[in-house]
Amino acid sequence: MWEAVERFHAYTYMAPEVREEGSAAGLKGFWMNYFATRVAPVGAVGPDIVESTFFYYAPARVHRAIPDAWTFAAPQTIIEARYRGMDRALRARYDDVENAEIVEAAELVRSACQGCQPIGRLLYAGWSSLAWPTEPHLALWHGCTLLREYRSGNHLIAVCTEGLDGIESIVSHVAVGGAPRKWIRDEAGWTADEEAQAMSRLQDRGWLNPDGTATEAGIHGRQRVEALTDQLDFGVWQTLGETNGRRLFELMASLASALPADDQLDWQQIYD
Repeated sequence: MWEAVERFHAYTYMAPEVREEGSAAGLKGFWMNYFATRVAPVGAVGPDIVESTFFYYAPARVHRAIPDAWTFAAPQTIIEARYRGMDRALRARYDDVENAEIVEAAELVRSACQGCQPIGRLLYAGWSSLAWPTEPHLALWHGCTLLREYRSGNHLIAVCTEGLDGIESIVSHVAVGGAPRKWIRDEAGWTADEEAQAMSRLQDRGWLNPDGTATEAGIHGRQRVEALTDQLDFGVWQTLGETNGRRLFELMASLASALPADDQLDWQQIYD
């Protein structure tokens, strides 16, 4: 269910229309667009807030974008730009954005969101404070965004439960084969020295072997992170119910066939 929802939501990071609208609103470069458009519903927050919520990313990467973004565009302007971009992007991808599949999926996603609890999930709380769009395609994207940010909050809770910091979370994820090592620097923006220090801490903890691969303890630790994330997320799908959940999965899989490969979900195929 995470992947089914994530594919539709995450198109916002690949769609050129969204970047165009963000740039037209005043944002500069990919990372300013990324951080500002994702955190805008929370308000014009400082970099420390973004660091604590976007824990995967290096502080230096965050500080190059925030708080400067708010000098170029106000949060409400950025939110409006993101929705305009998604409206254009989805209309370009689907011949009919009011087709039966999109309408039904939007209704199911909205029902699923009734199982979300905002406490401890900052980004979800911000996005859930916005009004639901009336157009089915934007309502579906909005709902997928709520579910995605709800799960990201759950994952952050799980990572903190294991006592991992931001870079330790990605280094340990790479160690169990969950992501390519190049993402530590290229995607997340950590330096070689920061990576080496994190590996040393994880080795001291017994999670990593000297060659950087995961030990049995490291594998079990990452399994606990994923299991707790799923446990915290389960109320959403319990609320929706198994029959409706299976139907939503079918609909999202069908809709995803019109979307390009996702470099986060499909990295093994892309890099192979």
